[in-house]
Amino acid sequence: MPVPPDPEIEVVAPNFNRRLSGVTATIERLVPLQAADIGIAAAGVGLPGHVPRIGWWRLVRLGWTRPANGRWRVWHARRNVEMTFGLFLKHVLRQRWKLLFTSASQRHHTWWSRFQIARMDAVIATSRATAAYLKVPNTVILHGIDLARFSPPDDVDELRRRLAVPGRRVIGCFGRIRRQKGTDVFVDAMIELARDRPDVGAVVLGRATETHGAFLASLKRKVADAGLADRIVFPGEVPVHQIASWYQALSLFVAPQRWEGFGLTPLEAMACGVPVVATTVGAFPELVVEGETGALVAPGDVDAMAGAVAGLLDDPPELERQGKRALNHVREHFPIEREAQAIIAIYRQLLASG
Repeated sequence: MPVPPDPEIEVVAPNFNRRLSGVTATIERLVPLQAADIGIAAAGVGLPGHVPRIGWWRLVRLGWTRPANGRWRVWHARRNVEMTFGLFLKHVLRQRWKLLFTSASQRHHTWWSRFQIARMDAVIATSRATAAYLKVPNTVILHGIDLARFSPPDDVDELRRRLAVPGRRVIGCFGRIRRQKGTDVFVDAMIELARDRPDVGAVVLGRATETHGAFLASLKRKVADAGLADRIVFPGEVPVHQIASWYQALSLFVAPQRWEGFGLTPLEAMACGVPVVATTVGAFPELVVEGETGALVAPGDVDAMAGAVAGLLDDPPELERQGKRALNHVREHFPIEREAQAIIAIYRQLLASG
């Protein structure tokens, strides 16, 4: 996507981490969409070619040029290091930036984070739970989903055959494989469920970094010892453009995290017409409607998770009803266009301010 000329760039969204993360994914999703309505470019590393972005030297020079609006540009940081750089541009180089920070953290901030956040011109929280940890005025803007990409399948049976997923009723858990993500809780719950339900299969989709390799190996051994290696499978990591197909192949999705900042996976599943059993962490209680689009359970509780999954799986009409409700819920409340426009409204407020 072409980058606007310097005077037309009103917003810069930095991405100062090469590693794929939720922040990187957010910038990748939002910036191309926002570029249709405002002059915006990303700056940094690890971004695909369809994201409009500017290089380092152009970024520094940008602050010395006058924008088309004649007043300000917005620096939209989503990490501490990006706030630091924005403060440097504004207060050391004396460039005309309005500083915006989006916080997804649900923990008490360090003194350095608090110091920086207090010097932002505006702050966005990605959930009400996140907002509770902020000591400054903020606007809650929940993440949204690309509904053109995540949608129900045309033929779920054919899709399951193509992906070779196990079972007639398929339960999924997607994301990084590590204890924080509750992958072990999911595996234990699936072992308990699958023993008495021969048509049930489970998919643990994602990868474990080298640090968590032993954790993954222990889960695979546990599944093999239970005699369920053909029904609880670990396909590894798949390309981003293929992930929607794996959601579409599911009967039910489980988000078993012990801790989470926001967590998009429940929304991605529900956008495919799949109900969700999630833990009461992160933004999950703000995404999943208990008894309507799925169920909420305490983190780390294997029995509660197994019971919630069994309650839906063993009641096909209710499972189907909640799948339809989940789809409608996401379409009504979480289209990515709504998130993009809500953030652009903040940009325009900052650009118009004194």
